[in-house]
Amino acid sequence: MASIRNLVLLTGAGLSAESGLATFRGPGGLWEGHRVEDVCTPEALARDPALVHRFYDLRRAALDNVAPNAAHEALARLDASWPGELLIVTQNVDDLHERAGARRLLHMHGELRSALCAACGTRNRHEGALPPASPCPACGAAALRPDIVFFGEMPYGMDRIEAALAEADLFVSIGTSGAVYPAAGFVQMAAHFGAATLELNLERSAGSHWFEESRLGPATQLVPQCVDGLLAQG
Repeated sequence: MASIRNLVLLTGAGLSAESGLATFRGPGGLWEGHRVEDVCTPEALARDPALVHRFYDLRRAALDNVAPNAAHEALARLDASWPGELLIVTQNVDDLHERAGARRLLHMHGELRSALCAACGTRNRHEGALPPASPCPACGAAALRPDIVFFGEMPYGMDRIEAALAEADLFVSIGTSGAVYPAAGFVQMAAHFGAATLELNLERSAGSHWFEESRLGPATQLVPQCVDGLLAQG
């Protein structure tokens, strides 16, 4: 532990599930009732923009009914206190990390409370419903869409993530399925560059065998314990 200075932490749906947000595709999960192809692909947006916009309007509205949990708060505490390099990479599109106080944060799959202009590429903070053909405040084109990285699109910040993984002394994956790439490959990349690897998850993920250590249990218990251990080293 004493040699650990640079951290990369990957968070997934399991982290926000304890705040009451549905996980990616579990029983009763976020996509139930909709095939992924119907709501999270560029083709779906072109085919039925009303359905896609309505789907994400409901997800955005659900954020008003949840709050950050102890795991979000522990990571924000780590962010504020850690003296070395630190990057929280989240697959989640909610804003619970920010509301807990995290700052060194990257949303690789986009954000519900953001709108993307398909014409000029500008990303704008957005609250409430986002009807199809909403005008972009930057260029005026009627081309705003949910700022969500659809399947087949490149996640945000990959250069920054890869650079952080190359310098990391410890990579921690929290509440992820280990089944969605490119995030599922981060553990191998981190290990290739010499980082220690740790998984914190409710159950073993699809990529558990790549980690040096897996700790199983609720994120609200495991993450604060991990953060306390990291901060105690300093």
